[in-house]
Amino acid sequence: MIAYVWIACGGALGSMARYWLSGVVARHLGETFPWGTIFVNVLGSFLIGLIASVMGPDGRWLVPVWFRQHFLMLGICGGFTTFSSFSVQTLNLVQDGEWLQAGGNVIVSVIACLVAVWAGHAVGLKFNSAPA
Repeated sequence: MIAYVWIACGGALGSMARYWLSGVVARHLGETFPWGTIFVNVLGSFLIGLIASVMGPDGRWLVPVWFRQHFLMLGICGGFTTFSSFSVQTLNLVQDGEWLQAGGNVIVSVIACLVAVWAGHAVGLKFNSAPA
């Protein structure tokens, strides 16, 4: 039962961070294309890759499993990343006849998030192997 509490607390923090940061990005880059959502998803993918590496069983920072998996990964990163927002924004673009933008959103989001999770993992591995 305590796992749900940690996930909920992390999820609340992640959701608030997502709302704030996606708004900041949208205000700076424009709101006609979902740049804020893409930015948050890429950053969240990087962070979850980094956390999984640095705090995993072979990582440099050994933390309790509940903290890494429940609070950080499922809670904060789960609340922070916005796949449901990505999905509805893509659907809205399709419904508005913006097929090119909808396709661009899918391609940019998927590729950028896969690259980001790989990069986060790679940074974590480098960090783990660096002298303490």
